[in-house]
Amino acid sequence: MLKELLTPEIVQFIRERQWAAMRDALVIWPPAEVADLLQSLEQPERVLLLRFLPRSFEAEVFSELTPKLQDEMLGGLTNHEVRVLLAELNPDDRAALIDEMPAEVTRRLFNLLSPEDLKETRWLLGYPEGSIGRVMTPNFVDIKAEMTVEEALSHIREYGRASETINVVFVVDEKGKLVDEVSLRHLILAPPETKVRAVMDGNIASLSGYCDQEEAVAMIKKYNYLALPVVDSAGILLGIVTIDDLMDVAEAEVTEDFHKLGAVSMEAGGEGPIESIREAAVSLLFRRRIGWLVLLVFINVFSGFGILFFEEIIAAVVALVFFMPLLVGCGGNAGSQSATLLVRALATGDVKMDDLWKMFLKEFFVSLLLGLTMGAAVFGIAYFRGGTSVGIVVAVSMVLIVMASCIVGMLLPFVLQRFGKDPATASAPLITSLADIGGILIYFSIASKVIDL
Repeated sequence: MLKELLTPEIVQFIRERQWAAMRDALVIWPPAEVADLLQSLEQPERVLLLRFLPRSFEAEVFSELTPKLQDEMLGGLTNHEVRVLLAELNPDDRAALIDEMPAEVTRRLFNLLSPEDLKETRWLLGYPEGSIGRVMTPNFVDIKAEMTVEEALSHIREYGRASETINVVFVVDEKGKLVDEVSLRHLILAPPETKVRAVMDGNIASLSGYCDQEEAVAMIKKYNYLALPVVDSAGILLGIVTIDDLMDVAEAEVTEDFHKLGAVSMEAGGEGPIESIREAAVSLLFRRRIGWLVLLVFINVFSGFGILFFEEIIAAVVALVFFMPLLVGCGGNAGSQSATLLVRALATGDVKMDDLWKMFLKEFFVSLLLGLTMGAAVFGIAYFRGGTSVGIVVAVSMVLIVMASCIVGMLLPFVLQRFGKDPATASAPLITSLADIGGILIYFSIASKVIDL
């Protein structure tokens, strides 16, 4: 990477105050690479580097930084420098910055915005959190269907510089209502005198600003769009959301799901999601993890009560204890597999609520085959350890525990979604704990029936 190769050289430029040489070296870098470089520097060097970048390039680099680093950088800039930076940011990046900053920083930023930018930012932040309106940009270029291709290209050259993308151009009527979209490629390849209407195909998908961001991710994935138009209730084109912003949304959603599957709290004391494990403080990681773990401690207490209830059979056949961790562990693993598969399938839209019965039957037969295979694998070990009775108990228990755990793991995401909760909350530790309790009860119940004391 460029950062590893050139960081010492850039640091040397900063220390020797060779600002022109530093700027010339950096402007050929991708903004994301410069953002990585900033993160590797000390705070004074970060601020100096950012100050001497060209204004538009500075804004691109700043938008690539994490909210924590953005906050630190803003603290090292003067009000004039912050005002200039805010003016250069894209509207969606500006709104995201203000939305993620602490209250005192937000007040400072609002005071430094121009009246026009302030109005625009408040409009974007007026949409609900997690909606498309929060990540759309009003910087787009549109054309009319009655324009010729030559007129449309001339219009794009004149007004397209401020647009976040011109790969796709949106066609609107005289009232600003969305009609269609055309790719720049089609316009360039069409004869100059051709009407824009002639290169339109009528296939257009749009979203309301109030739609959930996950819905936009699914749509852009399904139709391979580079940008999606955002319209109001009358179909008036308000803005666009581009694929780079939706990739960030998709990454955040996947991260959130993984945290929930691992029983890591997403909110603690009003704080947002963990952005970087490497940068996170010990206290933050503790707060995010302790809640679920304490809850699971009390849930697992029931496993102990289950063992206590079957104390007599355990004392009579001590060999049963040897297989207890194996059985409950296999049940937890199988249940976690089912839950993970279903959570992902629900998130991608591969499985819907209407598929509950179909998925139940499928999981029943899959878990039966899994249980029979695992039961056969463990029968021989149990037979040599404790005889025929213990072998039968362990094998039958394995089949039933795996089936029960898989079905519970499959059903929990459906139940949670049915009640409006995130299916990812059916976390692996929760499934494992439920499998422990159920596994112990199944195991020793079968043992008490099969083994004659």
